[in-house]
Order: sequence, then C-alpha cells, then structure tokens
Amino acid sequence: MLVAGGTDVYPKMKRGQFTPRHLISLRALSELKGIRQSKDGLWIGAGESLTTVSNHRLIAKPFPALAHAAESVSTPQLRNMGTIGGNVFVDTRCNYYDQTFFWRQAVGFCMKKDGDICLVAPGSAKCLAIASSDTAPVLVSLGAEAVLVSKQGERRVKLEEIYRDDGIDYSTKANDEVLKGLLIPKAALGWRNVYMKLRRRGSFDFPILGVAATMDIDERGECQHANVVLTAVASAPKVVAEASTLLQGKKITKELIDMVAAAAAKISHPLDNADLDYWYRKRMAKVYTQRALAHLAGIEEKIGLLE
Repeated sequence: MLVAGGTDVYPKMKRGQFTPRHLISLRALSELKGIRQSKDGLWIGAGESLTTVSNHRLIAKPFPALAHAAESVSTPQLRNMGTIGGNVFVDTRCNYYDQTFFWRQAVGFCMKKDGDICLVAPGSAKCLAIASSDTAPVLVSLGAEAVLVSKQGERRVKLEEIYRDDGIDYSTKANDEVLKGLLIPKAALGWRNVYMKLRRRGSFDFPILGVAATMDIDERGECQHANVVLTAVASAPKVVAEASTLLQGKKITKELIDMVAAAAAKISHPLDNADLDYWYRKRMAKVYTQRALAHLAGIEEKIGLLE
C-alpha cells in the first residue's frame, strides 16, 4: 500500500482492516508538493498537509470552503501529518466496519472486510459504508480535476468522475496510479463557496453530513452558477443536480432555496452506518443545504438559522 501521512492507513492496519505486506512512503516526493497558481487554475500538490491547505493564502481567501473543510478534519496533530490527497481518497466508514478485530469477529464480519453480507442492510448486494472525506465534496463543488500518474503516463480527470457509489470499490483510480495533485479551474476563482459540517463532537470528528455549496452571482443579482454536493449520505460525494437547474439564471429567493434543499433531502439516504439517528441526518440534509445557500446568497436573516 502507498502511504503519505498514514493517519488512516496505520490505525486500520492496527485493527486488521488493512493488511499490506509492504508499505511505500510518498512523503519524500517533491512532485507531490506545492500550492501555486498555474495557467489552468490553482494547483494543490497531493502531498501537502491539511494544515498547510487550511492556512495557505492562495486557498484561505478565494476558497474558504476548502480551508474550513481541511481545518475541520480530526485534530491539529493529525492535520499536520495527514495530506489533502489522503483525505480525498480516505476509506469509507461504517459503524460495523470501524471497530477492533475482536469486535468485528464477535458481531460477525461484514462484506467490506472478511464477511459476506452488509450488516447495515443484509439484503443489499453492495457495501453501504459512507464517504467520509471533508475536502472531497468541496473540491467536487469547485469542479476540481485530479492529476493521476502511472507507468502509462499522466492523466487528468474530473474529481467527481473518480468516485463510485460502492462502499468497497469507491474509486475508479487504478491500483498503479498515484494522485499527483488537484487542480481547481480558473473559473472557480470568483465563485462564492461554503462548507457546513454536521458531526457528533464539535471539537473533532468525521462528518455525518457535509454540505459544500458554490454560487456565482452577477451584478444584477442573478445566479450564473450554483452547485451543491453532499457527503456522508452515500458511498460517494452526492451532487444535487437541482441546484443548477433551479437556481441558474434567477435571483435567489427563499422559495428557490427551499426547493433545492428539499431535493438534497430527497437524494439523501442515511442508514444505520454512522452516528445519530438516520431520520435526523436526512432532515439535516435539508436544513444544512438551506443554511449554505442562504449564506452564499446573503439572505440568512430572511431564511432563519434554525428553520
């Protein structure tokens, strides 16, 4: 297995979830470092730490959503070690999977590791572990591309297209490919953006819901672009298609925001695979989408923070 910061790999090796014969460190590769403007947009090396991403001047001002998402991952010590590339491809999570070996043995192994059935939904043909990255939904909402390198050369692909809604096989990245970096297109530089995260503990925890939203409003007050992406409601970041179709070319109103928020709740299917009640998490998909879009549109006082 490849390892950069190791904040996900090492604990899962300890619990017997990852069992590689060999580890290959990427930490010394200078090609994976750097945050800089390029002719195509903002380049972020996959090996940059989450702390660096959250504090960097080229990110903090134009992309506060990404800075906040990186800062909300775990604890300061782990953000100093963990990388943006590692967070983009962090393993999916589930209450029945993220346990010690002895706990999993006692309850009966799940299909994600050593078992045959999904303990969340025994009738399911696929694993229902959920996406747990904070930075991935933000990068998808910004239209970011991943730059992947292998013996066959280098290829660029939309980050959204890399993810697969399968708790085990959640990425289309080939086993021999290494994530070199991420590219946020120039077009996104003027977009308003925000990331809102729901978690059990406010100090540090994985998301049980994350809402990333971007919006571009012209001088007439009309929306030229809108994107909403959810995390922790499926095995991949979930794009709310109605955000673009309902908002683009229109002035943002409370009624339009409510329609997009209802669409976000409709495509959210939380199950008993993360903290808190799944009906509450589904309801919060609507509430947090309302809050995110109201914040970007500057009409928070009209929509109400607790609505």
